[in-house]
Amino acid sequence: MPSYQQFRLPDVGEGLTEADIVTWAVAVGDTVAANQQLCEIETAKSVVELPSPYAGRVHELLAEEGTTVQVGDPIVVIDVDPGGPETSSDGGGAATAAAENGQGASDGEGTAQPNGSQHDDADSSGSVLVGYGTRAASPRRRPRRTATPEPQTAPPATTPSPASTAEHGDLRVLAKPPVRRLAKDVGVDLTTVTGSGPGGIITREDVLAQQERTEVQPLATYPGEPWLEGGTVSPDGRRTTVPAKSVRRRTAEAMVSSAFTAPHVTVFHTVDVTRTMKLVERLRQDKEFADVRVTPLLIVMKAFIHAVRRNPEVNASWDDARQEIVYKHYMNLGIAAQTPRGLLVPNIKNANRMTLHELAVALGELTARARAGKTAPEEMTDGTVSITNVGVFGIDTGTPILNPGESVILAFGAVRQQPWVHKGTVKPRWVTQLALSMDHRLVDGALGAQVLADVAKVLEDPSQVLVWS
Repeated sequence: MPSYQQFRLPDVGEGLTEADIVTWAVAVGDTVAANQQLCEIETAKSVVELPSPYAGRVHELLAEEGTTVQVGDPIVVIDVDPGGPETSSDGGGAATAAAENGQGASDGEGTAQPNGSQHDDADSSGSVLVGYGTRAASPRRRPRRTATPEPQTAPPATTPSPASTAEHGDLRVLAKPPVRRLAKDVGVDLTTVTGSGPGGIITREDVLAQQERTEVQPLATYPGEPWLEGGTVSPDGRRTTVPAKSVRRRTAEAMVSSAFTAPHVTVFHTVDVTRTMKLVERLRQDKEFADVRVTPLLIVMKAFIHAVRRNPEVNASWDDARQEIVYKHYMNLGIAAQTPRGLLVPNIKNANRMTLHELAVALGELTARARAGKTAPEEMTDGTVSITNVGVFGIDTGTPILNPGESVILAFGAVRQQPWVHKGTVKPRWVTQLALSMDHRLVDGALGAQVLADVAKVLEDPSQVLVWS
């Protein structure tokens, strides 16, 4: 007899509570091996490929692409003993119902049979992967409705039943798969369409008529309009509502928490960085740095590390629950990165121990992974201080918001040639603006000013740091 195992969404990071199903790598009926990729999920921190803890045949996918799933919720049912005789349609339905209700499916302690009996893991195809322990199920969150719902599998009957429509996420509409596909292609929300077919079923003509009624000339058009992806267009076509995805939602929560928890103070400094720009040019010609990209940001990172070393009190965090200050004896340097999925601040572990070349390698790898959406969860945790490079956008400066759990963040502005008094004479010099935001619970104004002054001193004359090791 078939033996069904539920795979529940694991916590792939530190304390994550939910994730979005981005794409399924398997379909119902596929045979999978242990550790074979099942799907790609997007968490609040990165995009992660989720491997299968079981070998067997995919019996059912319990979450559609684009939906948000709570940690601990089942996402797929796998038949770990597919060699047995196929069950009848009634038996398959019973197994599916049992899996959805958590009856007859294992929570990691045994393999469940369709009738609810269990046997030991020793008889199963494999145990749960290390680091992917399952949790008790939490209440299921309803999938977010988008403007382009599409069924995973087409129902065999020509006229969809209420059960089949509910199974595919549209609880109030009846439409055949070709009509649903047409609605997706033309951007029509089926929940806004009144069906004219038998029993209220939506026809092709209904979809095209709704498209004609709601099609309006947008105020502005942009290539691809990626920010509208997954959105729901209002009936009059004047607005698009887009669900806040994991990274954007988590960023919003973190920034609000930081802004209204830590009392922010920002100090500014305008700096002559002409010598730093000359150093950058020399390093670009140095054969030892030929394999890395040398930018002014690299020197700013080294200067900031030097300043924090000189003022280690700022390498700390405030424990509000215990009313304690936690001083860090390591330095994980966060670099704010703008990615297609939103703002991320991955950090370079133990940056204070790195040479200038090692720092350049780490920076290049970190930014490449962030832009590709492959930032590892551990790179998003335990940062101690951060830098945001607003100058890359041509911005002079700003008042950055602290990364949660940190006490200082440095903003590095655009480097421009400006008239500057140098040795009593006005000359064109390379100039930038720095801004340091600090948690005033931990960092007094004098201490913050000293940190910024130390950064500026190195950028004005990099020889201030004679040893780059």
